[in-house]
Amino acid sequence: MEGWGGLRIAGLDEAGRGCVIGPMAVAGILVDEEGFVELQRLGVRDSKALSPARREELAGEIMTVALAHIVVLIPPRQLDLAVARNALNKLEAKVMAGIIDVLRPDVAYVDAGDVVEARFASMIRSCCSLGPSLSIVAEHEADARYPVVAAASILAKVERDRAVQAIKEELGADFGSGYPSDPRTIRFLEEWCSRHSSLPDCVRKSWRTVRELMVRKRTARLDLWAEGGKMGGGSGR
Repeated sequence: MEGWGGLRIAGLDEAGRGCVIGPMAVAGILVDEEGFVELQRLGVRDSKALSPARREELAGEIMTVALAHIVVLIPPRQLDLAVARNALNKLEAKVMAGIIDVLRPDVAYVDAGDVVEARFASMIRSCCSLGPSLSIVAEHEADARYPVVAAASILAKVERDRAVQAIKEELGADFGSGYPSDPRTIRFLEEWCSRHSSLPDCVRKSWRTVRELMVRKRTARLDLWAEGGKMGGGSGR
């Protein structure tokens, strides 16, 4: 940290990008040099490697250390619109740029949401109102390299978990993590489709898991209709 005196350092990350249920959370925190060192001392690391209880505990400590923090929840409908325009990466970059504009750091460390790290950094810069003096470092797995990004990851994950819990209480159903890889999530979607004509607003309808499920549902209905027609005598004469 030698030579960093007076720098304002931001870390940004998201949680829930791959989920099929619930919002995506994007978080940013701002620290000074002392706060940066304190995050290292706390042992802040990638939120996925921590238990929910430990994330909650660390979130409180992170907010105490940070000069400022922001968490933005992007609802499923907005994510679906971005996917329809093939612009999910741009949406994430735009939200991160908005957070950076508010935090006003000298350097921002970001977990890259694009396969090309430099392109993601350019997306953020193009949406950001801060001048060329702002340094943007966008890297894959930045949460594993920089405690300030890991801290943002924890805040994003905690807020998304809270949002998911609120959805479960509203629906009166435990659908698990909300990820397509979770059997409980898939079972919930299948059971919901069997009982209702449409999916709830908390579901990302542009996700392949949901699109394939709806195709199977329509196919099953057509099969039933065709079978009913055969049993009914066909011509009607």
